[in-house]
Amino acid sequence: MAGPSTAERGARRPAGASPGRPAAGRGPERDKGVRRLRVRPRVLLLALAVVALAAGTGWLLYGSSWLRVEQVSVSGTRVLTPSQVRSAAAVPLGEPLASVDTGAIEARLRRALPRIKSVDVVRSWPHGIGLEVTERKPVLIARQGGKYVEVDAEGVRYATVATAPAGVPVLRLDAGRSPSLRRFGADRLAREAVAVAAGLPERIGRDLRAVRVRSYDSITLELSGDRTVFWGSGEEGEAKGRALLALMKAAPKAGHFDVSAPTAPAASRS
Repeated sequence: MAGPSTAERGARRPAGASPGRPAAGRGPERDKGVRRLRVRPRVLLLALAVVALAAGTGWLLYGSSWLRVEQVSVSGTRVLTPSQVRSAAAVPLGEPLASVDTGAIEARLRRALPRIKSVDVVRSWPHGIGLEVTERKPVLIARQGGKYVEVDAEGVRYATVATAPAGVPVLRLDAGRSPSLRRFGADRLAREAVAVAAGLPERIGRDLRAVRVRSYDSITLELSGDRTVFWGSGEEGEAKGRALLALMKAAPKAGHFDVSAPTAPAASRS
């Protein structure tokens, strides 16, 4: 029996197909499309998992009762008490730990307790807030009525106390009607005295009892053993410190030293 003719075979060939080529909708193009359809559900599942994870994390941090503030710890205090710091910090107990405004806590502490130089507010998971405090240290104290004002190395007057802290030199501002007082003001002169005291060599700083300021360029140090040092202005502090150490070594029994011109220091018994 004769097979189909060429015409018949052509009639059976699908439209768009040609000899030696696969019919439309079949072959590699179709396989790629099938693979794409298979990948899309995986991407969708992955996206849903990410969304669910984010929602769960948000609920855990902000909506659950697990990660909330239950305790406040304080470290680094010297004069202040931990209870004073906790009271001024006003940390919101019971609030979600993640939503606590650490910047606001720091601002409250610095505003309420000027003795605090800096504070680091840290979250201590899962239930705590830590307050790491650094207090200011007095370089000089100034008498004010029957009390004392503590002044730190930056010239900040941060606390008034009834009893002078042990070992802290006294600031004596005796400018009177000095032109320096009118020109620079008492605060500037006090800052000059603080800078001199803070920059002294350790050996001299241990013996310092008072800093007397009569004018911008007339600062005198009062040391233990009734010794005095005419310092002059606050300029060239390092050179003056070195000159004073050398002078004390060369004239150990001297009672008065002059380092206002550090290249030509002088010493005398009175």
